Amino acid sequence: MKPEYIKRFEKLGLGLFVHFGLYSNFAIGEWCYKCSPDEDLDKSTYFEEGLKRFKIEKDWAQKLVSFAKGFGAKYITLTTRHHEGFSLYDTKGLSDFDVMHTPTKRDLIKEFVDECNKQGIVPFFYHTLLDWHHPDYDTNFPKYLEYLRDSVELLCTNYGKIGGLWFDGSWSRPTIEEWEFEKLYAVIRKHQPEAMIINNTGTGKRGEVCHDDIDSVTFERGKPTAKITTKSGKEIAGEMCDGINDHWGYTANDVNYKSIPHLIQSLIDCRRYNCNYLINTGLMGNGYVCELDKQLLNALGIWIKSNQNFIYDVKGADIEADNAYMMMDDNYYYAVVNDIQMFADPNVARESKAAPDVTVHCKKIISGEYLDNGEKIVMREGSENTFVPKAFKWGHSLSSRVVRMKIEK
Repeated sequence: MKPEYIKRFEKLGLGLFVHFGLYSNFAIGEWCYKCSPDEDLDKSTYFEEGLKRFKIEKDWAQKLVSFAKGFGAKYITLTTRHHEGFSLYDTKGLSDFDVMHTPTKRDLIKEFVDECNKQGIVPFFYHTLLDWHHPDYDTNFPKYLEYLRDSVELLCTNYGKIGGLWFDGSWSRPTIEEWEFEKLYAVIRKHQPEAMIINNTGTGKRGEVCHDDIDSVTFERGKPTAKITTKSGKEIAGEMCDGINDHWGYTANDVNYKSIPHLIQSLIDCRRYNCNYLINTGLMGNGYVCELDKQLLNALGIWIKSNQNFIYDVKGADIEADNAYMMMDDNYYYAVVNDIQMFADPNVARESKAAPDVTVHCKKIISGEYLDNGEKIVMREGSENTFVPKAFKWGHSLSSRVVRMKIEK
């Protein structure tokens, strides 16, 4: 049986991943300190210059949370500290490499959590495991781990109840045992017993259970799979994190964006495998979301709203269908049909093929209607479990179409 707090996490369905740090001001990605050619970034002054440039608008959190809520995200996972080692929170003397030592001089995590609580969004904290700035990381790793645990304890005690902590970077050490995760996770359980513990296994180990105490596996830039359990038999959640272009942090010259149908399909894939979809944006140097990211994610929100927000409460169905993906909630089954064309005059229509008939593996479809307009489905003549997908009407083109149905098994 899954603990109740994990079940609540699964019903959130869609989250916004937010990468934000000193790198935001350089606009060449979150790994710019490691990956940028020397001619693009003076690495000898990166940390010093980054602190000087870090000037964040006072309404950044309000705008961020409003945007996330507007397109349909139920939670936000924010990088409280990324691999560069800079903290968006007041480290209370643990380090002088934090937001309090920048021109901003405000605890941005407090502002973030306060705004999430005000608008009904669940706050999650990303926190790096590795650290490119802290001297003890390479010279005295046991001492560094104490610093890491003390940092996490601040996050667990200074901001009220949080949704969870999302760790990243364990792949930077030769063995997983070096991290002493039992001690780190004990800090979280002591102060936030119902916080989700998520530890990203990276692109090389998608879906891998790295420790028995975690509450969700990750599928970084990958595809989710079916139910996951730990060695102890504990059922846990799954989450796919993905960017909308080639970088996680804000990048001025990355236009290799995913298409809106790709985002819709990714959300569908996640939910039919009982996983959450954590879609990323990188904030600009002032703390705002760039306009192109807004447009793409708001378009995803149009699809969600057009389909009556069904995506949050569903899980993978116990039946399948030909030419559609099946999901279910406590009352209905849902058939999601991809690549639906729009009805139009041939002189103006995009060249496409009609979607094939959908056969649900059941005795009978008792009733069915399209979520986007309430229109009843049309059954194939002579069949009780096959319907003919209908094109979107002129003026509407949502890529994937959802049918809500009652069936007889």
